Amino acid sequence: MSNGTETLARQRICSLLDERSFMEIGSLVTARSTDFNLAQTDTPTDGVITGYGLIDGRLVYVYSQDVSVLKGTIGEMHSKKITGIYDMAMKMGAPVIGMLDCAGIRLQESVDALQGLGEIYASQVKASGVIPQLCAVFGSCGGGLSLVPALSDFAFVEKEGHVFVNSPNALPGNSAEKCDTSSASYQSAHTGMIDGCGTAEEILAWLRQLVTILPGNNEQGAYVGECSDDLNRICENLSGCAGDTRSLLAQISDDYLFVETKKDYARDMVTGFIQLNGMTVGAVANCTECHDEEGNITETYEPALTSRGCNKAADFVQFCDAFGIPVLSLTNTEGFAASACSEKSQARALSHMVRNFAASSVPKVNVLIGNAYGSAYVAMNSKAIGADLVYAWEDSRIGMMDARLAAKIMYEKEAAAVVEEKAREYEQLQNSVLSAARRGYVDLVIEPKNTRKYVIAAFEMLYTKSVEGPMKKHGAK
Repeated sequence: MSNGTETLARQRICSLLDERSFMEIGSLVTARSTDFNLAQTDTPTDGVITGYGLIDGRLVYVYSQDVSVLKGTIGEMHSKKITGIYDMAMKMGAPVIGMLDCAGIRLQESVDALQGLGEIYASQVKASGVIPQLCAVFGSCGGGLSLVPALSDFAFVEKEGHVFVNSPNALPGNSAEKCDTSSASYQSAHTGMIDGCGTAEEILAWLRQLVTILPGNNEQGAYVGECSDDLNRICENLSGCAGDTRSLLAQISDDYLFVETKKDYARDMVTGFIQLNGMTVGAVANCTECHDEEGNITETYEPALTSRGCNKAADFVQFCDAFGIPVLSLTNTEGFAASACSEKSQARALSHMVRNFAASSVPKVNVLIGNAYGSAYVAMNSKAIGADLVYAWEDSRIGMMDARLAAKIMYEKEAAAVVEEKAREYEQLQNSVLSAARRGYVDLVIEPKNTRKYVIAAFEMLYTKSVEGPMKKHGAK
């Protein structure tokens, strides 16, 4: 049992893990370099505390940078302790959690420190898709160290923390007072690598929650626990949640549990984890509005796919596929965001999402909860790109585009009455969910209130799904 000085770094570990479960590794390691009077400096643990412990009885490996020792800077032995934890976690098939608070590369060790930072990168890449990697920034995380949360599966930043490649003041024409690009709020909303920002207590709670619902490694598959919730529970007001799919996902999940990821980024696309009959399921959903606790609409979004939303969904689906977590998608989209800015990256981002949906071999279920128009619908986990089952709410629509617009295009020279008549005809023949079901593109038309029991039954049936694809090293970029 660790008996070192009770530093803030050590307190974070003890607050994260089950009580008295932390066992320290490398507690006597110190800096090896003697340049620039470093030999005269006391460097206990070389600025990082490493070890293992339990979260809800599950084994995890942790490291926590100690800002009280050389400002938590990364040196040769500092990095060796972190990579050693990764090596052990890979052998045992358990998650790694890093808690960052660092002033950067240790200048006194120069190239040795740079070599060590590169070895940390290599360890993260090697572990990617094998064990979950979580990290939290509690202080500063700048320069090359900012790649650590970027390479992690999930990352959080304390409200007063800072993440940056270049500091705000180093950006031409900018300053921290003008736009603090290193702030937790900026990073959470704009970079796509931060899952949430909050107090230290909130972040530790989020880390614990993720560990309890995720598999420990890529061979365990979706975690299956006990479910005390009614599998056939009716969700009476679910149709009213079609716009705010965060609420919808919570309604259908066991005990109303929804763990959202990247909650402040690309809010028109919702990603996160729910549980269905005790099984962890990844959820990807279009979103057109957000509500406060009183049910008032606080934000609205177009029913269109955005570049950021597609990239967010693609990365999430890739993680789920790597760890054998089934994917549920909720589709309500009418096209693509139209702007000069989005056009720069739209096709690339869309292809990223389509590739990961199509390539993933885990069970995939799609539920059409609103309009599903055009190639945007195809990209959202349609049967064409590999969904195993597709359900549709009774009042949903599926087709090329809005019936009135289609009629105007096809009969642009006809009278208004003719266009109106053809629009009704198009709605029935081409946009009706029944017409899609007759063609086999929808497996079942369901009442919204019965969504929970149908998706549970679907994933129960798909539990033993096995797919053997062609041998290849990785997908084309």
